[in-house]
Amino acid sequence: MKHALVTGGSGGIGSAICRQLAADGCHVLIHAHRGAGAAQMLADEITAQGGSAQVLVFDVTDATAVADALGPLLERTAIQILVNNAGIHDDAVFPGMRAEQWHQVIDVSLHGFFNVTQPLMMPMIRSRWGRIINMSSIASLTGNRGQVNYSAAKGALNSATKSLAREVASRGITVNAVAPGIIDTPMSESAFSAEDVARMVPMKRAGTPNEVADLVGFLASTRAAYITGQIISINGGIT
Repeated sequence: MKHALVTGGSGGIGSAICRQLAADGCHVLIHAHRGAGAAQMLADEITAQGGSAQVLVFDVTDATAVADALGPLLERTAIQILVNNAGIHDDAVFPGMRAEQWHQVIDVSLHGFFNVTQPLMMPMIRSRWGRIINMSSIASLTGNRGQVNYSAAKGALNSATKSLAREVASRGITVNAVAPGIIDTPMSESAFSAEDVARMVPMKRAGTPNEVADLVGFLASTRAAYITGQIISINGGIT
C-alpha cells in the first residue's frame, strides 16, 4: 500500500483529494495545521468506509515541525505520493499590501513546498517511484487583481515543478502542477457570485472539488507515468 501525504487535507479540495486517494487504495496522511478536528473527522470517515488514513498536524512553514512529524514515518517507509495542497489567500491590491500579507502567502505555498517535499525526495528516489502534485492556481497563469502575492507564490511553484520534474524523471518520479479555476468551495462562494461565474467561465459553472480530485488521482496513478513537468489547468475553459 502506497503512502500518500496531502497537505491542507481538511479543506474543500484537499478533503476530496484525500477521499479519492483512499478510494484508490492508498494509506492517506491527512495534514492539517489549524483544522485538526476536521482532518480527524475525515480520517474517521475514510476508515469507516474501509479505507486507511491518519492525521498529521504541523505548520508547513516550520521546517523543524515538519521534520519532527515526517521523520518517524520516513524511517519506516517512503511516502511515494505527495500532494502539496496547503495554501492561503490574503488578498489586497499591491499598493496597499502589507509586508506580512506578502510573506505569509509566500511562506505557506512556496516555503511550505520546500519544507515538506525536500525531506521526502531521497526515500522516494531510493524506491524509484513517486508522484508529486503541486496545487497551483489559474492566478499563476492569468494573474488576478488583488492577488500579486498569491500569483507570485503559485507562479514560482509552477517553475519549481518544471525544474524538479527534470531532476527526478529518470528515477520513475513525476512532478506536475494542477491549476484550478473557480471551484465550488466556501472560499470561492464568498469571492464569486453566480453572475460572476457565468460571465467568466465558458462552461457557465464552477468546477467541483471531486473533479479536481479525479485529475489528481489520475496524476498520482501508474497510468500517468509519462506525464511530468506539466501545469495542467482545470477551469471550465477560461483562457
